[in-house]
Amino acid sequence: MDDPIWLIVPPRGKSEIIASELGIPLPIARILENRGLGGPEEAAKFLFDSVADLPDPLGMKGMDRAVERIRQAIWKKEKILVFGDYDADGALSVVMLLRALRSLGGEVDYYIPHRLREGYGLKEKHIQMVKERGSSLVITVDCGIKATSFARKAREEGVDVIVTDHHLPGQELPDVVAILNPVLVTSGYPSRNLTGVGVVFKLLQALLGREGKGAHLSHYTKLVAIGTIADVAELTGENRILVKDGLRSLGSIANRGLRTLMESCGLSGKRVNEADVGFRIAPRINAAGRMETADLVVRLFLAQQEDEITALVRRLEGLNAARQAEEERILNEARGRIEASRLADRYKVLILGCEGWHRGVIGIVASKLKDVFHRPVLLFDYDGHQAFGSGRSIPEFSLIDCLDECGELFDDYGGHRLAVGCVLSAERMEVLRSRVNALAQVRLGEDDLRKKLWIDTRLDFPEITIPFLESFFRLAPFGNGNPWPLFFADRVEIQGSPQLLQERHLKMTVRQNGKTFEAIGWDKAAWANRLPTRGWIRLVYSLHMSPFMGEEKITLSIEGLKAQDG
Repeated sequence: MDDPIWLIVPPRGKSEIIASELGIPLPIARILENRGLGGPEEAAKFLFDSVADLPDPLGMKGMDRAVERIRQAIWKKEKILVFGDYDADGALSVVMLLRALRSLGGEVDYYIPHRLREGYGLKEKHIQMVKERGSSLVITVDCGIKATSFARKAREEGVDVIVTDHHLPGQELPDVVAILNPVLVTSGYPSRNLTGVGVVFKLLQALLGREGKGAHLSHYTKLVAIGTIADVAELTGENRILVKDGLRSLGSIANRGLRTLMESCGLSGKRVNEADVGFRIAPRINAAGRMETADLVVRLFLAQQEDEITALVRRLEGLNAARQAEEERILNEARGRIEASRLADRYKVLILGCEGWHRGVIGIVASKLKDVFHRPVLLFDYDGHQAFGSGRSIPEFSLIDCLDECGELFDDYGGHRLAVGCVLSAERMEVLRSRVNALAQVRLGEDDLRKKLWIDTRLDFPEITIPFLESFFRLAPFGNGNPWPLFFADRVEIQGSPQLLQERHLKMTVRQNGKTFEAIGWDKAAWANRLPTRGWIRLVYSLHMSPFMGEEKITLSIEGLKAQDG
């Protein structure tokens, strides 16, 4: 693979004003400008907004009808069924709504379909289960926007439906009591990037506010933070506010299940950040729906007995370990096939599949292959005559637009620009590969297929002071839409001999202008061969806080390096 292209984001003339007005270091102001914040007022909102500044939930179309129908169901003691998705976003949405409705006296049950046996979302057949459970109101979470057949059948059977979702709709909207989906153009809601847990939070904000219990909302931002990070949603606007509040509140946990899960992740008593959620907590929650059933997650968060909680956490740990092993197996097989057949030289979109590739894991593997080869990847599990696929893309290419143009090939599909799922007949795979790559040939240039390091600003080591760091960490949480800032420094010296960690990572001590830091290149052991024996290097890096001897210290994460002469 080619080395990444280094691109320094050009200044647009507002950073000096932002720095002066807010009293922050100029490099921090440049990062804020690079995030599209046009002036001091927008920058201040980004840094300092809180849950008190969230938009009114009643500004979302359908919210008033949803709240009134739910209040009526609670008052009349109707049986309510919450229908969710099997990923972390969906399962935690179920937990949130169950807890809230039960706290208001509602008679509430839930259902999450099995990923492999039933697939995603509500289907017409699910009305039988709803009737058997005696439910007269179904509330969907993190799904339902395409459930037109189910909605028609529910109406025929006298069952009301409220849809809460954040996915793109099909050609027809379901005919239901209310649809809460900020993605819809008709929604009128300013925050279009809310996740499933985010939409449920807005419903609870309106419902609990109407019942005079708005103070209870603070209990739910923890789950919103976990679900939003797990769904790799944009950490901008309302998402950012909710995640920031939720991460802060994870320092104090009343829920026994969550507390025990965090202890098993090694996070007890620790200040939790977005990386802890993304790489420790979320994978264990997602493992339930990927490898077995997401019902385990709901049971964990509702359980009260310590022995049951311990058993459920151990089960999640075991499923996560199984997921990791399966992921490693599929990744090695897929990468081996790509490299052996030089598929990345022949195709701009990598499409491959195999019987026995676990359907719950191929999305993670597609994401890793996308990062390695920097091009869209679609992986498929062949099951009889059908192919079940999951895809991940790069910012330069919209996968959902591509699938829309091949829509007649699929039995079912959905998703968004960067992630999709689909089902089609296995005999159509070659046609799909040809059609998708024909579209990619037109839409993707060669430079689009090279990784880019978008460097925010030059930052010399002596500028990394305590006041700078105080401003820097106000930019967090980092993630999709608010990436870790990248900095550039030149004439950097390597002190002593670099080390290899676990034969995968490169560790070294670097010095510039009299200031020294430890630097680690994660999964960059091969870069040891490009280090000069003398002279300097140019370095692209990000800043991180790492534990050391019971305290925290700043380390540099190496994102790019080049030898420098003179």
